[in-house]
Amino acid sequence: MSDDFHRFTGTKTYLTNESLEAAVNCALTLERPLLVKGEPGTGKTLLAEAIAEATGAPLIPWHVKSTTRAQDGLYVYDTVQRLYDSRFDEGNVKDIAHYIKMGPVGRAFESEERVVLLIDEVDKADIEFPNDLLHELDRMRFQILETGREVVAKVRPILVITSNNEKELPDAFLRRCVFHFIDFPEQKRMERIVRVHHPDLDEKLLTQALEAFYSLRKLQRLRKRPSTSELVDWIAALRAAGITQVLADKNLPFLGTLLKKEQDLEAFKQFFSSPTQARRWGRG
Repeated sequence: MSDDFHRFTGTKTYLTNESLEAAVNCALTLERPLLVKGEPGTGKTLLAEAIAEATGAPLIPWHVKSTTRAQDGLYVYDTVQRLYDSRFDEGNVKDIAHYIKMGPVGRAFESEERVVLLIDEVDKADIEFPNDLLHELDRMRFQILETGREVVAKVRPILVITSNNEKELPDAFLRRCVFHFIDFPEQKRMERIVRVHHPDLDEKLLTQALEAFYSLRKLQRLRKRPSTSELVDWIAALRAAGITQVLADKNLPFLGTLLKKEQDLEAFKQFFSSPTQARRWGRG
């Protein structure tokens, strides 16, 4: 394997493992979209930022919503502004190109330099959304129907696509991607991640916080398990309050930093209402 293949090894603030690095470098070498799945809080979005930092390429994010259309990523024809200008005799309403606003994909294609294009949470949109982008992403070009102008990518962008696995993606879309599933970090790796954000954290507090955090994630009735970012925030809250010890019991301080749903807070309380269950806390 050539030395040129190994280009991405993470950053100072984004820790990786060999399988993730291999997936990123494979996508970079093949110039294929990198599709990253995993539960919320595993660093999928941050991966795109890390790739941008490591490669020195600007990041263009496209955060997908349930109402997002594929067309929005290419360009938008601002008919409202044109109507406004025509009513008040402002601007050159005859020049339709003046009212064409490029979306994230359009800006990535028009960029003079290579960029990282992030299509974040692609599974939030309609099931046809990925298929609607296939043609443009394959050919690296699209046409503006209102003017007839063809927008061609000057430099092929690095494409990172994230999914929370909320719905299945079309096979035709998957065939064009390099795929990687980011597993939730095991405790040893999580310790390294926390150290990045809290380098001077007391060893005892770190150990106790991690034990409480992973015990909490193992509660079976949780609808939303706490993520890495919530652990980092929780530790920041503990330190700000001067707390140096976290007891492995029901009195976890700042529990609302970790659990964000009423049902989960109730599940936590019910767990400790049973002496048998409470004795199991922290044992794995």
